[in-house]
Amino acid sequence: MNDEGPLRQSLAQCLREMAAGDLSPGASGNISARWCDGMLVSASGLKAASATADDFVFVEGDSTDAPLYTGSLRPSSEWLMHLRLYQCRPATQAIVHCHSPFATALACKHLPIPAFHYMVSIAGGDSIPCCDYALFGTEQLAEQVALALTDRTACLMANHGQISVGDTPQRALALAAEVESLARMYLLARQGGEPELLDREQMMAVFEKFRGYGQRL
Repeated sequence: MNDEGPLRQSLAQCLREMAAGDLSPGASGNISARWCDGMLVSASGLKAASATADDFVFVEGDSTDAPLYTGSLRPSSEWLMHLRLYQCRPATQAIVHCHSPFATALACKHLPIPAFHYMVSIAGGDSIPCCDYALFGTEQLAEQVALALTDRTACLMANHGQISVGDTPQRALALAAEVESLARMYLLARQGGEPELLDREQMMAVFEKFRGYGQRL
C-alpha cells in the first residue's frame, strides 16, 4: 500500500474481525504493519471491537529502549516485539498478536502444536512451536518470539497467547485464525490420549502438494 489511510483502515478492520472471531478478548490483542521506515501499531489499551483508523501509532524503526512515536496515543506495550520482528524478518509486512482461547490454553501448558494434522504446515514447518515465557513488553520476550519464528510464520507464547506474521494484515489475521482452529482440534484430539502424528516425509509431501495451491487473499 502506498497510502497510509487505506492501511490504517485495513488494520482497524482486522482488529474488529479479531474481536468478532473471539481471537482478541477485550484489549488483549494488538496488530501492526510495516510503514515507511517504521511501523503502524495499535494503541495501548485499544479494544479490538471498537478499533478505528485513528487508533494506530507510527513508531520509528530505530526505536530502542523507548518507542519514538508521533501523536498523542501511546503504542501497544508490545511495540518492541513487533518492531524486532520487522527488523529480523525483511519480508514480513504485518503482525497479529492475540490471546485466542484455545491457542492460549496450549501456551499455558507450554505445548507446541505438533504434526497431528496436515494443516499445521500452514505456519511453515512440521510444528507450531511454543516460545519460552518472558514478561510482556520486554526485550526478552521480543527475543524469544523472534527465535521461535526463525523458520515459522506463527508460534504460541508460553503463558501468554499466539502471534502470526504475513505480507498483509489480512493474511496475518487469517493465519492467526487457522492457528486457533488447529489448537482447538489438537486439544480435542488429546482428550483420548496423544493423537498419531504425521512423520517428516508425510509433511514434506504436504508442502509439495501446497505449492501454488488456492488463491491469494
